[in-house]
This record gives sequence, structure tokens and C-alpha cells, in this order.
Amino acid sequence: MRLPGLIDPHVHLREPGATHKEDWDSGTAAALAGGFTQVLAMPNTQPPVTDDESLMQALQLAKSKARCDYAQYLGAGPENVLAAAACAGKSAGLKLYLDQTYGPLRLEEMSFWKAHFEAWPAHYPLVAHAEGRTLAAAILMSAITDRPLHLAHVATREDILIVRDAKARGLKITCEVTPHHLFLTENDLSEGWAEVRPRLGTRADVDALWENLDVIDCFATDHAPHTAEEKAGDDAPPGFPGLETALPLFLTAVRDERLTLDDLVTRMSTNVWRIFNIPPQYDTWIEVDPEAGYALTAQSMYSRAGWTPFEGHQVTGAVREVVLRGKTVFKDGKVLAPQGIGRPIR
Repeated sequence: MRLPGLIDPHVHLREPGATHKEDWDSGTAAALAGGFTQVLAMPNTQPPVTDDESLMQALQLAKSKARCDYAQYLGAGPENVLAAAACAGKSAGLKLYLDQTYGPLRLEEMSFWKAHFEAWPAHYPLVAHAEGRTLAAAILMSAITDRPLHLAHVATREDILIVRDAKARGLKITCEVTPHHLFLTENDLSEGWAEVRPRLGTRADVDALWENLDVIDCFATDHAPHTAEEKAGDDAPPGFPGLETALPLFLTAVRDERLTLDDLVTRMSTNVWRIFNIPPQYDTWIEVDPEAGYALTAQSMYSRAGWTPFEGHQVTGAVREVVLRGKTVFKDGKVLAPQGIGRPIR
């Protein structure tokens, strides 16, 4: 069965600063293995990507290593309103960290939110990490400034219902949900291994996300790899690897009639193109075997994380081949794409 190349609008590739967890090479190899032909990388690296200089450094690293197409976000800070906006055309978008997160990027004051909302060009994506009351405040700021806003990794019943209300009133809001918030609850993983932001929800939260699938625009992995040793430590960092497990999980949901194949393609390809203003990829597709049954295991994965929160999960549906611009770049479990074949989306 042939599907269009998938796009993940939310990945952390850890370069620069933490390449023992992932880099542009291993992360984009994992993307191809998962059926993704384009990825948008988050800016909370070490140091973070916040201006033209750091953006160019990140893109240069990607140019030499990426095995699929890519773009790099800028991070919003209190002192880079104009500097970030000047780089909009070269970036995936602007990411605003408005709630608890991992790393130095967090905007505490609403005056800084408003400055970025007003300065960032309207035809480039503005993305917010916001939860609970902060999410409601971000939606209000979008309305006040008449600025489209994409909400990252919506995770709770409360938040998805607020998104539904905002959309019903015609506000310019879109949102994404991750596989781990759709397929796991707070009781499925032990302490440390369960650390992620937003936190895993209750069964009621998971059920509410599925019940409100019609207001979820995108599925995004929030691929945030840390090593197994780090996750097993006393101060486990938040985040899960996800690029290689997302499509099998959703294909299994299609088999179980929890969503349709059109739902999957719309949320992993079509809507991402539209929301993130991404040009089409020609001669690009993936071949999947919808009948292949197997257990997910990190042993066969390309990510450097070396573990998955879905270890042992039985799934049905596997990526057999990925074709990027007419070239086979993944086939039967092997990444064939050389480093540097990926192109910048912007």
C-alpha cells in the first residue's frame, strides 16, 4: 500500500550539544525508518537556536548529515523578538515555550508573548508549548493579535475541549497530539521512564483525545530522545523517542477502526503541509505492509536512544520502502540514504 511521505512537525534531534542522544544523522535515519520524509526540528538545543547565527550553524550541520528533508525552528526569548522575526523565511517557524519544559527557553512574561505574536510574519508558523491555563492564555493572545497559532502536544481532556471551543468560535487555532498521549496513560510506565512534557494523562484524558479526533489537526511524535541510562537515573529527563513507532501504532489503530486511513494521511501529511506552509515533495512516497504483525522493540531502531516506551507492543503495519525524490532511501529495514541527501524545506 502506497502512502505519501509523512511529515513530523515536532522533533528534537539534539544537535548541537547532546549528540550522544541523537544527531541529524541518526535522527533522520530514524525518520526514514518510520516513513517520515520531512522533519521540523525544535530549537531547545545546547545552545538554543534563537538568531541568524545559531540558525545558520544548525542548518549547516543538517546540510552535511540529514538523510531526509528538514527545517529548523527558532526559539522565542525575551531579547530576540526582532532578530527571530528577521529569520522567519529560513526557519520552520517560531517556538514559544510558555510552560514547564526542559532547557533554557521559557517566556515568563505575557508582554514578551505579545511582542513575538505581533512581530512574527503571519504566513510562517507560530507554535506554542502551553498547558492548562497557559494554553487558554495563549489562545487569548492569538485572538487579541489576530495571529494564527499552532498548539503543540495537546494532552488532556481539559485542553482538547478548550481547543474545540476556540475553533467553534472561529479562532485561528490548530493543534497536534502525540502518539504517546493517545496510546499511553500515566499508569503504563514506571517512574523516570514515564517522564515527559506534557505528562502522560489519565484514561479519561486519553479517551477525550480520541473522542475529539475531529479537532486534532496533526499527529506529531515530539521525538525527544534520551538514553536508557539517563531515563533510569535518579533525575530522569522528560521525553520519549517516537519517530519509528508512530506509524505502526496508527496503522494498528486503522486496523482496529479507531481511525481511517484518510484520517492518518490527513494528520501526518496533508494538514502538516497546509499549516506549516511546506512545499510538496515530488516523486516521494512510502510503501507499507498493512498486514505485517510484530512487536515493537528498540533493538531494531536507528535512534540512539536505545529504548522505546512501546517496547513489546504488538502492532500491525510496517514500512517496507521509502522513496525520496525518485530514489529509494529505505527498504526492508535498511536505511539506504547517504548523509547529506536531505534538502532544506525553506
